[in-house]
Amino acid sequence: MAIHPIEFRYGTEEMRNVWESENKLQKMLEVEAALAQAEANLNLIPKEAADEISSKASTEYVTVERVAEIERQTNHDIASIVKALAEVCKGDAGEYVHFGATSNDIIDTSQSLLFKDSIEILKGRLTELTETLLKLADDNKNTVCIGRTHGQHALPTTYGMKFALWADEVHRQIERLNECKERLCVGMVTGAVGTIAALGDEGLAVHKKVSTILGLNPVLISNQVVQRDNHAEFIMDLANTASTLDKIAVEIRNLQRTEIKEIGESFDPEKQVGSSTMPHKMNPITAERISGISRVIRAYVVPALENNPLWHERDLTNSSCERIILPEACILLDYIIVLTLKVLKNLVFYPENIEKDLNITNGLIMAERFMAELTRKGIGRQTAYAIVRECSLKANAENKGLRDVVLLKDEIRKYLSEDDIKEIMDPHTYIGSSVEIVNNVLEESKGWF
Repeated sequence: MAIHPIEFRYGTEEMRNVWESENKLQKMLEVEAALAQAEANLNLIPKEAADEISSKASTEYVTVERVAEIERQTNHDIASIVKALAEVCKGDAGEYVHFGATSNDIIDTSQSLLFKDSIEILKGRLTELTETLLKLADDNKNTVCIGRTHGQHALPTTYGMKFALWADEVHRQIERLNECKERLCVGMVTGAVGTIAALGDEGLAVHKKVSTILGLNPVLISNQVVQRDNHAEFIMDLANTASTLDKIAVEIRNLQRTEIKEIGESFDPEKQVGSSTMPHKMNPITAERISGISRVIRAYVVPALENNPLWHERDLTNSSCERIILPEACILLDYIIVLTLKVLKNLVFYPENIEKDLNITNGLIMAERFMAELTRKGIGRQTAYAIVRECSLKANAENKGLRDVVLLKDEIRKYLSEDDIKEIMDPHTYIGSSVEIVNNVLEESKGWF
C-alpha cells in the first residue's frame, strides 16, 4: 500500500523514473561496467572479464529483488550489488568486479548520472516556463494595472512587467543549475580514503578513464566521498527555484482574492468543486499546492548543509539523509514547475477589475506624477512634494478625488492648466519605460535558449 504522496499524488513519471529503484541500480551497474572497462584498458584485469562484466551489468541480469535478497544477509547495499553482479558473470569474470573501488565510488559516480538526468528534465521544464512567461509578458506589456508596495496601492505598472520580471528570474535559476551541474556531476574512483592506493600507479588513470566512459568530469580531489558542498549547492539551487515558483504562486493567489480578482486560476464549473460545504467557492488550489510543496523543498537546505561536515575522511551520517532529500527535492520541484505551467497557461484575466483597482484611490496614485511635473515647471522638489502631500492627505481625509483637490490649489494652478491636470491624472499614460523594459527582456531572451 502506498504511503508517501510522491508514490500516488505528487510527481511526474519522467522524474520518478530517474529515481526509482531499478534505474538507480542500473546506473550503479553502469559504473561497475565502466570501472571494469577502464581497468581492462590499462591491463589491470583481463579484457574478456571486463566484457563479460559489462554484458551482465544490467537489471536484466542483476535484479532489484536479488540485490535486496542478498542485502538482507549482508546488510550492505553495494556489497550486495557486487555479489549479485559477480554471480551472473560467466567463468572467473565475477572475480574482477569492483576491483580497486570502494562503495562510495559507485554511489557518488552513479548519483552524478542521476543528477545529470534530473537537471536535464528540470532545465527543460524551466525553459518552457520561461517561454510561457515571456509570451505573457509580450501579450500584456500594455495592460496597465496598479502596482502595490507594502500591500498598498503605489503607482501604475503593467502585467507585462510582472511576467517579464519572473521570466528573467526563472532564466537565472536555469543558469544556476548549469553552473552547479559542472561541480556536482563528477566521476570518482578514488578508493577508501581518496588515495586510490589499491590501483597502484594506474589509479589516477583509472579514475579519469571511468569518468570519460560515463561522460563525466573526474573529480579533482576527494576523500572517500565527493565533497558535499556540491550537493548542498544543488539542494540550495532547487530550493531557490522553489522560492521563485512560490513567489509566482503567492502573487496569483493574492490577485485572485475576492476583493481584488484581477487574475486567477481557471476553474471548470462543470466538474471542479471548490468546497465540500460552500457551493460558491473557486479556490486557487494549484497555486496553494505550489506554495505548500515549496516549503518542503526549502526545508531540505539545512540537512544538505549539515551533510558536508563529516568525520575525518567520511562517516555515514549523510547517506540516510540523502536517500530522502535528493530524490524528493528533484521530484517535488519538477512537480511544482509543472503545476506552475498549468496555472500560467490557463491564467484568467478580469480586465474590468484591473481597471477598477487602478482607479480605486480616486487618483491618489498619481501624486508622484504631480510632484514630478511641478518640479519640471520650476518648483523645488521638496516644495513640490510638500504641496502634493498636503493635497493627498486632504483628498484622503475628505474622501475626494485628488484631481478635485488639486484644481482648487492656487500654488498648483499657477503652473499647471486644467488640461495638464487631466493628462496627469490618467494612470494609463504613467507607466514610464515599462514597455521598453519588457521589450528589452524579450530581446535579451533571444540569446537564452
